[in-house]
Amino acid sequence: MKIFVIGSGGREHALVWALRRSPQVKKIYSATSNAGILQDTERAGIDPQQPGSLADFAVHKKIDLVVIGPEQPLVDGLADLLSERGIAAFGPSRAAARLEGSKIFAKEFMARHQIPTARFRIVESIEEGVQALSDGFFRFPLVLKADGLAAGKGVIIAEDEAQARTALHELLVDRKLGAAGARLVIEEHLNGRELSYLVFSDGQSYEAMPVAQDHKRAFDGDRGPNTGGMGAFSTLRLLDPGLEIRIRREIVEPTLEAARSSGFPFRGVLYCGLMVTDDGPRALEYNVRLGDPETQAILRRLDSDFAEIAFAVARENLQGVKPRWSDEAATCVVMASNGYPGNYETGKKIRGIAEAERVDGVVVFHAGTQLTSAGEVETTAGRVLGVSARAATLDQATSQAYEAVSRIHFDGMYYRLDIGTKEKI
Repeated sequence: MKIFVIGSGGREHALVWALRRSPQVKKIYSATSNAGILQDTERAGIDPQQPGSLADFAVHKKIDLVVIGPEQPLVDGLADLLSERGIAAFGPSRAAARLEGSKIFAKEFMARHQIPTARFRIVESIEEGVQALSDGFFRFPLVLKADGLAAGKGVIIAEDEAQARTALHELLVDRKLGAAGARLVIEEHLNGRELSYLVFSDGQSYEAMPVAQDHKRAFDGDRGPNTGGMGAFSTLRLLDPGLEIRIRREIVEPTLEAARSSGFPFRGVLYCGLMVTDDGPRALEYNVRLGDPETQAILRRLDSDFAEIAFAVARENLQGVKPRWSDEAATCVVMASNGYPGNYETGKKIRGIAEAERVDGVVVFHAGTQLTSAGEVETTAGRVLGVSARAATLDQATSQAYEAVSRIHFDGMYYRLDIGTKEKI
């Protein structure tokens, strides 16, 4: 099997790593400068921002399966282009990708199909926003979400009215996020514990993945600004069976059924971002692809052939495949550039990756790296590396991940010290 992986981050390196383990995979192509991905792929040499060019390359190289990592190509309709040309795509259609591409579409979809979520309002002007803040419908804190894709910067938690008004002005007047923030969802702030629940779906049947818990805030103790994710872990004790049944019956299955009845059967990975409240699970958001860095923890626990699963999803034959997951735990610690998620410097030389991977059970996934002309690895982004470990227990996996982290150095690096320390949801 020849596979083309779309994307260039830590999630995509984990996808390549999992695919490379399959005896069915003969060659993997990528369109990236990520130093880790290029260790195991052949570079396509095309513009990864052009869906038409990606589809043309897949046809030219007689690709058997295109695995689409990020959300933007899905929202742009890459899976549809590939399908039209007879190429199997692991990822949903443009219509289904609206569940992530538009927060307003997703919230209205939830409300229409009685999927439990936070109370919300949609605003398109500063006047509507101020009215929503002041008419007593919400209490503080509350959450403001940009409608469109905003690279992890579209969610703001406002602790009081002053912060909320500032956010409204920045988004709706100053257009801080451009068109992505031209319309907003304002919703109540739910109390509880966040968790990510992901499933493979072929449009008819689905298979759940192990639960993972992400860490969005930049600093220890869940303090600081929201990021794309500073680490994740996955272990058996994250979810009790009764709660999982409720998540499937109240959120996952109604979502997939509603997608079918709405004319866009969901084929790919449905990611349900949840808040477990005293009243049960609530859907915070949908993503239409694997999470980052949850993927770097979840796929470490996969003991069966990921290429076989992805191809079955794309060909609507998931019932013929049963994923096998390890009972062991996995932890992933993200090493970031100082200043992330704000401004940061790049071009910092990275040392110690090979030494880190000598720690038992450790794999280092590259998120924002490239090779210099001298063959050295340097930083190119805010999130630089995802240091993952798998072990018999969460404590062991976490200890091994941090031991590996201690062997890596680049100027200005920072990371959280408390990933994998809250085991029970």
